[in-house]
Amino acid sequence: MQPRIPRQSAGEQGVRPSDGTDADARFSPELASVVSGARRRAVRDGDRQIDTAHLLHSLLEYDPEARALLGDGPQIARLLGYLVQRSIGYGLRWQSTVEDSGAVPVVPRGAGFSPLAAAAVEEARARAVRRGLTRACGVDLLAALVTDPQARAVEVLGRAAVEPRAVLARVADHLGTSSR
Repeated sequence: MQPRIPRQSAGEQGVRPSDGTDADARFSPELASVVSGARRRAVRDGDRQIDTAHLLHSLLEYDPEARALLGDGPQIARLLGYLVQRSIGYGLRWQSTVEDSGAVPVVPRGAGFSPLAAAAVEEARARAVRRGLTRACGVDLLAALVTDPQARAVEVLGRAAVEPRAVLARVADHLGTSSR
């Protein structure tokens, strides 16, 4: 039986995205670790796809810069508590469902990602490009994760009393950009 989520990215499998770039080339090495961690977490949790909460959880684990923008020690502990509970109770209602608000177009290159997670990954890359970079970093992904109010990452942040707009403002201040 094949796993429900590909264990390798398209680039690792020798499949090139339609624009001719290696899928992993879109990410900094740190962000590639975040995506790999999210993939492992989704497989371990028995989820069909990597969703925005998997990506948020991996950002907290692998990216100290993004973690610092989410708040102080107690907020991070509360946030991690909700994310950990996902597999033992909180979030079980998400299993066997697809995270999709209908507000974003489906991204065809997002194999293994929910539609919202795939859109967040593409938005992270677009944010990096707008700043003149070729690869997205964790802070780009963090900003992209908190923009859709239907995202599971936003739901988890809300339960942990972390305001998504405040996160966007901190990211903008950190990067010296507008909060778009």
